[in-house]
Amino acid sequence: MKKQLLLIAILCTAFIIESDAQYRYHYGRPRVRTRVRVSPAPGRPQPPRKVQQKRTSFEPTLNISAGYGFPNLDKEQLANFVDAYKGNISQTGPITGAIDYQFSPNMSIGVMGTYGKVSAPYFDYANSSNIPDFTGKLENWSVMFNMVTYFPTYNRKVEPYLRGAIGINNWKQDYIDESSGTKLYDFADPSQFAYQASLGARFNISKNAGLYVEGGYGKYILNGGLTLKF
Repeated sequence: MKKQLLLIAILCTAFIIESDAQYRYHYGRPRVRTRVRVSPAPGRPQPPRKVQQKRTSFEPTLNISAGYGFPNLDKEQLANFVDAYKGNISQTGPITGAIDYQFSPNMSIGVMGTYGKVSAPYFDYANSSNIPDFTGKLENWSVMFNMVTYFPTYNRKVEPYLRGAIGINNWKQDYIDESSGTKLYDFADPSQFAYQASLGARFNISKNAGLYVEGGYGKYILNGGLTLKF
């Protein structure tokens, strides 16, 4: 009986020693992951590294533009008469100018002004000569709040934009008799509301100078000119 107990004790002791050895072998040793860097084969080109491009920071600018529009849509404000008709309309401008502060890459706000004049001879329906009976003249100045929205583009040499401007008109009108030079009519001034809506593009010739062209409706249909940045 003692021999059997001694044998069991020896076997238990051996089992415990073997179990402890297995545990230390599998779990006691720390596992270390190593990254093997493979060198490219001789003569084999290395893949290009991605280089992050630095974004240029935006700097606010003061934009000044001057141009000439066509046609002068103030001609639509010339009076119509029941007993007389208009001849060929002559027009000047409108001459346009704007000063805008571009505070972000996509928007600028400022002031826009225009000047223009139109005139037309009026003929009585009973008049068979080429001499007009009287002449109508309109002269206009306008001042408008101007907002320009630039469309995002990857090519900064061409910048498309949308212009919206609203403000007031200042009129001077006369309808003068050709023979006596006297003023015939005293009409109320046309609408005091001035506006312009246009779609255009700015073409940057250099960092501070460029040209622009736009089309729309309000004071003109087409307009083009010079633009400067400061």
